[in-house]
Amino acid sequence: MAERDYYEVLGVSRDASQSEIKKSYRKLAMKHHPDQNPDDPKAEEKFKEIGEAYEIVSDEEKRAAYDRYGHAAFKNGGNGGGRGGFHDPMDIFSQVFGGGGGGGSMFDDLFGGGGGRRRDSSGKKRGSDLRYDLEITLEEAAEGVEKELEIEKYTSCGKCSGSGSKSGGGGAKPCTTCGGRGVVGQQRGIFIQQATCPECRGAGQVIADPCGDCGGDGRKQAPERVSIRIPAGVDDGTRLRSTGKGDAGMRGGPGGDLYVFLHLRDHDVFQRDGDDLFCEVPLPFSTAALGGELQVPTLTGRATMKVPAGTQGATTFRLRDRGMPALNGRGTGDLHVEVQVEVPTKLNSDQKEKLQAFTESIGEKNSPVQESFFEKAKRFFDS
Repeated sequence: MAERDYYEVLGVSRDASQSEIKKSYRKLAMKHHPDQNPDDPKAEEKFKEIGEAYEIVSDEEKRAAYDRYGHAAFKNGGNGGGRGGFHDPMDIFSQVFGGGGGGGSMFDDLFGGGGGRRRDSSGKKRGSDLRYDLEITLEEAAEGVEKELEIEKYTSCGKCSGSGSKSGGGGAKPCTTCGGRGVVGQQRGIFIQQATCPECRGAGQVIADPCGDCGGDGRKQAPERVSIRIPAGVDDGTRLRSTGKGDAGMRGGPGGDLYVFLHLRDHDVFQRDGDDLFCEVPLPFSTAALGGELQVPTLTGRATMKVPAGTQGATTFRLRDRGMPALNGRGTGDLHVEVQVEVPTKLNSDQKEKLQAFTESIGEKNSPVQESFFEKAKRFFDS
């Protein structure tokens, strides 16, 4: 089978920078990681192909050899001037994402596993982590709330108690295909690369008397209700982790984690910026001119705000500690209220006459905004 161009595999151009190459690799490796695609047999092959391509084009010497000779630079004993050979794609993944090679510490943090080696000597495998996107209201984000989620996930098989065996755990034996290692070697030219064993699917063991309900996996897909506590002060994009609430592990292995990503629903009145809230409130023309009190909305009810006489439109007032609580529990944001002066739209003849008389009585000197504008305009036209 013809080998694909490494740059095409990574989705980058031939003159791509190292940062562009690494960014593309990270995105593709996360997408095609075998642990994220347990039911896709092609994912592992794709993951290996991406790792092989990255190992070559991320190394300056190997990249130069590849640009000159193509795939031939690494065949028939050639090493392209670099280190030679291909590393385990899981090790490459660990190194790129901050792990120490062979374990995958960053992958442990994200998905709780060990970079494709999440099993013990008994063949138990940790379940996959799950993501759930949840929309909540601004009020719920301010007060905190308990939510019950219904999630389609792998749950422990009740018939075999998660062992995968009819006899309750005594039917496991080493896989003869991989010798209990969970991986098999695949020849690619002069190199041998490891792949998840197709017989035991990486468990290292097979069940001699598989459970009729789960087929020996010790788990099966079913809906499950999960309760999660959302603390006060969360913001859009906040990620919450519920340990052990992801997919059940294979054959009694530990469960994965559930990551809940929060999304705040748009509010009809308030806009949020950090812990502060902003809103616009209509201000009667008479109150703007004479001053007085104005009822304004807050997340906990109405509040009374004093408005000085002569308040202009678009003036913003700050109500301290009427915004959102900080997520760490330290303090509360402010509420910023911008007033919009309401101008009467329907006046009868008597009202128009009185308003005209009022305008004439105060004169232009009592209109500071208008006076300032015309002074600026005069300087502009005289210049």
